[in-house]
Amino acid sequence: MARFADDFVADLREWLAIPSIGVDPAHRDDVAASAEWLAAALRRDGWPDVRVWSDSGALPAVYACLPAADPDAPTVLVYGHHDVQPVDPVEQWQHPPFEGTLVGEELFGRGASDDKGQVAMHLLGVKAHLAAMGADRPSVTIKLFVEGEEESGSPNLARLLDDHRADLACDLVVFTDTPLYARDAPTVCTGQRGNYAAEVVFTGGSADVHSGRAGGSVPNPATAIARLVAALHDDEGRVRLPGFYADVVEPTEAERADYAALPFDEDVWLANSGGARALSGEAGWTTLERVWVRPTAEVNGITGGYTGPGLKTIVPARAAVKLSFRLVPDQEPERIAEALREFVAANTPPGLHAEVIPRGNGTPPYAMPVDHPAVRAVKESLEAAFDQPVRFSRTGGSGPAAVLRRDLGVPVVYLGATLPDDRIHAPNERVVVPLLLRGAEAAARLWRLLPERLS
Repeated sequence: MARFADDFVADLREWLAIPSIGVDPAHRDDVAASAEWLAAALRRDGWPDVRVWSDSGALPAVYACLPAADPDAPTVLVYGHHDVQPVDPVEQWQHPPFEGTLVGEELFGRGASDDKGQVAMHLLGVKAHLAAMGADRPSVTIKLFVEGEEESGSPNLARLLDDHRADLACDLVVFTDTPLYARDAPTVCTGQRGNYAAEVVFTGGSADVHSGRAGGSVPNPATAIARLVAALHDDEGRVRLPGFYADVVEPTEAERADYAALPFDEDVWLANSGGARALSGEAGWTTLERVWVRPTAEVNGITGGYTGPGLKTIVPARAAVKLSFRLVPDQEPERIAEALREFVAANTPPGLHAEVIPRGNGTPPYAMPVDHPAVRAVKESLEAAFDQPVRFSRTGGSGPAAVLRRDLGVPVVYLGATLPDDRIHAPNERVVVPLLLRGAEAAARLWRLLPERLS
């Protein structure tokens, strides 16, 4: 792997220099340039079938295929994304966000960890696999699908998958966009939480009214929103939406044992959680379990009435709360949306009008059984690459794994090599280069294992 390292870092730095901020319309041309850069790199590396897809209303995605030497070998699709988050506040960056600055073992730049670094890791893994095998074709047919809208919630992903179903046909998806638990505690991720978000608006009269004129005689939307929020959880930290836990699949005892065996430092966790002062959450579950395998309801913001300087004595006409729910298998965003509507209806005082406004369609959760042969193959590959035991984990964030599983009809496994403290979506995003090299080694080993494991 060492003989590829310098070229690998140089290529990644070049790719990171392209500001492919997919959520910003001003950077649409940069997203296109990023896709073309990746396509050119794949052609240079000898991939015979490389295409940039700009159809289906989506920002450019890159598809490539490298056939196996054996026409009967399994086909594996590697999924990732090349769009990145905005860099604001730019003044907090210690290094330019779009230069790819190497400091010791760390490479700084937007997209270094999420997700250009991990896509590049898998390209290196293919090179290493071919070199180790002394071949020009891999042990499995490898397809690559790198979208340009993941940071926007993948709004056109389902359409892309449907429009290119024949090209994307495969036996397994390997999902790149996932971290290890820690540098000295590598893990195999087996699932991601889903999400659903909405805004609840309470409206009373047609205008704010003097509190001396009407206070105590008409319902106050801001007070009602506060009571709604207070009713969202019980004293044990459980969410009180009707039927909220009905579809929850709890982790196995083996998974919980792996989570418990991982090193956990409360002070470090709090420091990396925005400087929080105490742990909190659903009773009966550890912090890692609360984040990985338990559903949540969070208040993202509350508005209503007068919030300027000084005091304005009114009964506001309107108040609102923004809510988000992290979901676990087998919860579905549609059912949570209905439960939220029921909860709001039950907590709307007479005289107020309630509106529940969805913010997107939501993302389903996804998890793989830890005893699945492909999951076991990933674990074995990582253990060989890191030369130490590897445990199972999940991640609390969300991604399109469930959409890939549903629309392609095949299992999805995770193979990434970044860290939770890589500061993705924040200033000073970085990636640890030796971890990417280890991840590439694991991928190279995985391609050799899968023909037997998927037979």
